[in-house]
Amino acid sequence: MRQEQIHSAVRILKREIRRWEEPVVGVVAKESNRDPFLILISTVLSLRTKDKTTREAGDRLFALARTPATMLKLPLNTIEKAIYPVGFYRTKAKSIHEICHRLINDYAGAVPDSIDELVRLPGVGRKTANLVVTIGFRKPGICVDIHVHRISNRWGYIKTKTPEESETVLRRKLPKQYWIIYNDLLVPYGQNLCLPVSPLCSTCKLTDLCDRVGVTKSR
Repeated sequence: MRQEQIHSAVRILKREIRRWEEPVVGVVAKESNRDPFLILISTVLSLRTKDKTTREAGDRLFALARTPATMLKLPLNTIEKAIYPVGFYRTKAKSIHEICHRLINDYAGAVPDSIDELVRLPGVGRKTANLVVTIGFRKPGICVDIHVHRISNRWGYIKTKTPEESETVLRRKLPKQYWIIYNDLLVPYGQNLCLPVSPLCSTCKLTDLCDRVGVTKSR
């Protein structure tokens, strides 16, 4: 994919993803009026967990607490029970407690709006930080998860080995007007059509733009 073709790719993606459900963190953002704290906790829960499980766990947890102060009052085992069976639920419960403690002590109970500050929180990496900044605060950022990393490389738009490297390159190459929406577009496409193994290339509307890097088998 050539640089000038990214505009066509984004237009197609905006149209195509309408048939699939919105990623869970986006749903939480809309329903909570973009509450940065709920977005942050939902993102932590979503790591290595399917959206349906994340949504159900978040609903149970947020029925008990919706602020750092009230969340910190919950016993650790209560949080564990609420979020089970998300992946690594015991580790995530501990991280949620520690995040709330740091938010109260270091940020007056508010979620910081910068990536550099967010990654200082326990269990928060650059993917989570970028998602909170872009969805929660509508500030420029590029959330690179495995779908964004894989598809951007499959297109031939970038050539990188890790999501971290992909973020760096995309910050240089991707037009800034697409930074905030890039993850929202590629995640549902990667979950439903541009699969890791045997992608559905026969029904993909981006075949003329895609270099199919690394694709050895498709449907």
